[in-house]
Amino acid sequence: MVHLMAGEAARHLLDLDVITFITAGDPYQKHDIPLSDRDHRWEMTQLGIDGIDYFEADDREVRRAGPSYMIDTLATFDEDEEIFMILGADAAVGLPSWHRWEDVVDRTTVAVISRPGVAEEEVAATGAPYIWLDTPGIPISSTMLRARAEAGRSIRFFVPDAVWRYVEETGLYAIS
Repeated sequence: MVHLMAGEAARHLLDLDVITFITAGDPYQKHDIPLSDRDHRWEMTQLGIDGIDYFEADDREVRRAGPSYMIDTLATFDEDEEIFMILGADAAVGLPSWHRWEDVVDRTTVAVISRPGVAEEEVAATGAPYIWLDTPGIPISSTMLRARAEAGRSIRFFVPDAVWRYVEETGLYAIS
């Protein structure tokens, strides 16, 4: 739900017609974090936005082999296409660690969604140009949701109903 709320906030605050959710294929900076398989993440993205006509899912990273670098993803868009890259503040503070991050911020307009525990000053300290989107801070993360599910606790109402059903039906986070 947090990604959907962030997309909705960005759509209104930036006056955007469409919000595109790009599912990461192989996020190179998260190799030390247990992640759901790319196909599961892609399926949950589609289920999560189903029925919202101004949200769309994009699988260009899921289809690409190798590590997912944002600069490579941006190269697949038309050069004259205006791109707003919407990030949570927790992700934005890590921008300088991204592969060719300066090229990424030169190619996009970085829009940063406020997140609990991350001050705008921390984002400013990266040196990246950005637009700050002051939104209600919701202390929910995918890491927290995975941990809840793996502990056998419900994630219902934390995620869209279709995503919750998918997780339940596939046993995605069940401890084996």
